[in-house]
Amino acid sequence: MTFLRTLILSAAWLLVSLTTATVLGVVGAALYFAPGLPDVRQLQDFELHTPLRIFTRDGKLIGEFGDERRMPVEFDEIPPEMIQALLAAEDGAFFEHRGVDPRGLARAALELVSSGGDIQSGGSTITMQVARNYLLTLDRTFTRKIREILLALQMEQILSKEEILELYVNKIFLGHRAYGIAAASETYYDRPLVELTLAEKAMIAGLPKAPSTFNPLANPERSLIRRNWILFRMRELGHIDQVAYDEAVQAPITARRHITRPEVDAEYVAEMARQFAIERFGDEAYTGGYRIHTTLDSELQPYARRALADGLIAYDTRHGWRGPEERDIPPSLVEAQDRTERQGLEEELAESPEVMQTARRAAERSQTRVEGIDGDVSNWLQVLERTPGFGPLQPAIVVSSEGREMRVMSRGGELHTLDWEGLSWARPYLSPRSRGPEPGSAAEIAEPGDLVRILAREDGSHRLSQRPDAEGSLVVMEPDTGAILALQGGFSFSASKFNRAVQAQRQSGSIFKPFVYLAALDSGLMTAASVVNDAPVVMEDGSNELWRPVNSSRDFLGPTRLRVALARSRNLVTIRVLQQVGLDATLDFLKGFGFAEGRLPNGLSLALGSADLTPLEMTNAYAVLANGGFQVSPWFIERITRGDDSNVLDEALPTVACRDCRDGQTEVEIDGRRHPVAPRVADPTAVYILRDMLRDVIESGTGRAALALERSDLVGKTGTTNGYRDAWFAGYNSDLVATVWVGKDDNETIAEYGGNAALPIWIDFMGTALEGRPEAFPEPPAELVTARVDPQSGRLLHDGESGGISEIFHPDFMPDYQSRRVDREVEQRSGSQGTGAYEAIF
Repeated sequence: MTFLRTLILSAAWLLVSLTTATVLGVVGAALYFAPGLPDVRQLQDFELHTPLRIFTRDGKLIGEFGDERRMPVEFDEIPPEMIQALLAAEDGAFFEHRGVDPRGLARAALELVSSGGDIQSGGSTITMQVARNYLLTLDRTFTRKIREILLALQMEQILSKEEILELYVNKIFLGHRAYGIAAASETYYDRPLVELTLAEKAMIAGLPKAPSTFNPLANPERSLIRRNWILFRMRELGHIDQVAYDEAVQAPITARRHITRPEVDAEYVAEMARQFAIERFGDEAYTGGYRIHTTLDSELQPYARRALADGLIAYDTRHGWRGPEERDIPPSLVEAQDRTERQGLEEELAESPEVMQTARRAAERSQTRVEGIDGDVSNWLQVLERTPGFGPLQPAIVVSSEGREMRVMSRGGELHTLDWEGLSWARPYLSPRSRGPEPGSAAEIAEPGDLVRILAREDGSHRLSQRPDAEGSLVVMEPDTGAILALQGGFSFSASKFNRAVQAQRQSGSIFKPFVYLAALDSGLMTAASVVNDAPVVMEDGSNELWRPVNSSRDFLGPTRLRVALARSRNLVTIRVLQQVGLDATLDFLKGFGFAEGRLPNGLSLALGSADLTPLEMTNAYAVLANGGFQVSPWFIERITRGDDSNVLDEALPTVACRDCRDGQTEVEIDGRRHPVAPRVADPTAVYILRDMLRDVIESGTGRAALALERSDLVGKTGTTNGYRDAWFAGYNSDLVATVWVGKDDNETIAEYGGNAALPIWIDFMGTALEGRPEAFPEPPAELVTARVDPQSGRLLHDGESGGISEIFHPDFMPDYQSRRVDREVEQRSGSQGTGAYEAIF
């Protein structure tokens, strides 16, 4: 008996000691961590955040960014079943504990010991999650867990359970930018919470644990298992009866992606504005209600986007079919679930075999039939729903390939028949320069279950397509201000977020040549009629090798006037022009066009466009040509407001070209605002002469295809770099300047000239953008001189001499006169045979 009493007393003292130690440990931790804890009371007045919104210059939405795409709800607005589903999934004892669940903490402690200090999941109640989401960082450490516990205990003293749960449901991330259960309801089901079924509520309740892994759009097979586990828990906790459970676990997946579409597709510019906002406002940019109004033109931007996409698709069609994006996709969810990976679902599958069984039955009940297709296509529909569109290209799954006809299904179960005209282009891609033979049947192109892309045609039918292998950009600017009116940085932002318009530094090729010619005209060392020998050049390249540049046509024209050389893009003439002007003098001159001096090569290869420059930089340089020689800079943010547009935080005041301003004038008033006048960086007469020379590129040179626009106010220049890696066209009139670049991100050849790959895109855009607009020419400078010259020598002809061609000049830089020539009969009569000189007779 004495032994038993002693044993009981010892056990009691041990329990008291352990309890005391635990209490002292908690008190010690509280005393240690309390001074650094955030104030819990701030949650009582927590304000929901307003996202960053981006607009065109006329107020049309192009983008919305924010950590929270939310629709806040109050506790009384939350359906009881939604609460029960969340508690079953995350914290079944929420209304019983005081912020901390001892059993969950014990489980976390075991993880802590076994993992060496890294907490993988465990023990977080909903109160602790609120503390973490609102007040702490998301690092998985022991000290953060202690702070989380202490904050949870404080919260339970200050806030009611209803207030804590309200904070929780409005903050949790639930995938696809949806923060909070109300936003998730709209995102996945396009309905308010109160209209959701029990199965749909359970599906949302399953997302907080892993919004991507258990997402009904991205992973429908796994989400079914997670959902049915939650329903199983709800039944076990007594929240729902057997009848409701049986109905819910068999419900098919009904989630679809529902998003707010921008009014104008300009995702590359929206991203540029987002980056600017982050640099300016930090993380508050996403939450502070900022509104950024860009310079984008809501009419021109869609033209630019479509022209680039159509041009890249046309390029890609010329080079062959690379095959389906994905093969052998199972049509039904049942087949897909049989193939799904089980890793990460251990907790759900270990609960009861019933979970897997009910998930399979739900998959079976999710079967969907589409008229015209035999069998269940529920998985095909899910795959199409989660596969993004790339520009005008939409995903489709091949249903049948018979003879010379292919049937495909696109989103929503729409069936399309692709005729042979829309398929026969799909010769196998072999290399950038070669294709295989034309296919003999549709089955050679793709088979049932293959994921392909389709493109709508003007008559409503569809053709087979694919994401282009080449990329591109199109930048449009207002010459007088430098404002960016349209910008497309790639084929599709959803396919690639790399903005080639501002981030891709590519060799500019021949579109750089006009600036070398302008340096010669501006200096007075040469005129448009100056003759330069188009002949081989051999020189040291700085290493032990000799540099032997050639013309793209591999021939030589001999003595050639500058006007002709520019129109025909003669490399060797351009090199000799640069030699005559001088490399240092040319580099100094080019500073005025926005080219960074350190990025321009200090060698004669500069003449051939070896500088790595972005399409935006080249567009800005051409804007200086288009506005008559004023140094404008590119800009795209017009003003920043907050809350509403009446609260203006900042407004742009760009430098502008002013042709009518007097010398020394530094400001000009435009629409009631004073703007600084952009400095002149080139003589206006030289710029005008260059513009006239560039017209010859279109009239008789490498840009002749632009004559199809039937406008005489357009000028421009093609460009192609070594190995056909880059194709360019830059051109303008007095209203618009636009530059197109086409190439591959890996710098592989595209095997086409600028006139083939880039110029058609420019023509497509300019033809639409300028439709209905009058031709826009610059005023000729008053001092401009027109004179006749000999086409062979470039020298002036005397009055009365026949023949010759008309040329324009700066009056201070006129060429010498051509020596007069006489015919052979006059020579014989005068006794001056063989001289051919007029002066020998008189």
